[in-house]
Amino acid sequence: MTNPDVGWSPADHPEAIAVSEIQWWQRAAELALFRMHDSDDRRISWFSSRQIDARQLILALRQLLGAVALVDGRLQEIGFDQERLALSQAKNEYELALPGLTEVRNGLMQFEARALGAGHGPQKRRIAAGVSARVPASEFWGFAYDPSAETISLGPYTLSVEAVPSAVAGLVDAVYIASRAVDRRNAVDLGADVRNALTKCGISNDEGSSFPNFIVGRDNRLWLSLNCDGQAGEADLRAAADRIVLALHAAHIRIICSEMPSEHDVAGLLARGGKLFCERVPR
Repeated sequence: MTNPDVGWSPADHPEAIAVSEIQWWQRAAELALFRMHDSDDRRISWFSSRQIDARQLILALRQLLGAVALVDGRLQEIGFDQERLALSQAKNEYELALPGLTEVRNGLMQFEARALGAGHGPQKRRIAAGVSARVPASEFWGFAYDPSAETISLGPYTLSVEAVPSAVAGLVDAVYIASRAVDRRNAVDLGADVRNALTKCGISNDEGSSFPNFIVGRDNRLWLSLNCDGQAGEADLRAAADRIVLALHAAHIRIICSEMPSEHDVAGLLARGGKLFCERVPR
């Protein structure tokens, strides 16, 4: 059995998925907060819409930690210990600002077990200590949002709603910074592969204008251009550009013009002094 040809996969760039998802859940938390600070929605009968939104807020806040785990795994893979430490510190600060967040989320998600005292974590530890299941069932129950105190509580856990915006902003920034570090490492690694691909095809630094410049930009892309210093003629530059494009194609690397991403004659753009960025071709 052969593997299907997949042109793109989130597994290629988990750090990008982490940034995208944490931003979605950040907005979900913001929306829940807006609604919690409004009056109850009268379209919902018999129930308080603000209590419903408080539940959605807890779920969104806990989902942010999933993005942390995703980018942390990539940092560990490439050996970025300092960046992992910074991310871990941001995670700790987030959890200190919102104490008991995971247990409150678990209480909502595992209500069928928690209502019977059969949940994991604190309930299981209480039963292991010899108390009846009815006791931890009552101890870890009673989700409520108190608009006057601006708190969310469940059993022994109480979270300050006022602490949410700054806590979320700090964690989102930490994930973004960590992801940028990964992006830069990816671009540096790509630069090494570009140089090796060119050298393998006989394109060396000794050829002057035939060997391209490449630099990691502020956008963490690898940008490539030719040394168009006037010493090489138009035909020579075009020939050099063609060789470069073919060499990179053989190494499953393509170059793209940001202004004209659908342009096929990238060699022509390169020969005319254009700056293009490189990316790997999924395979």
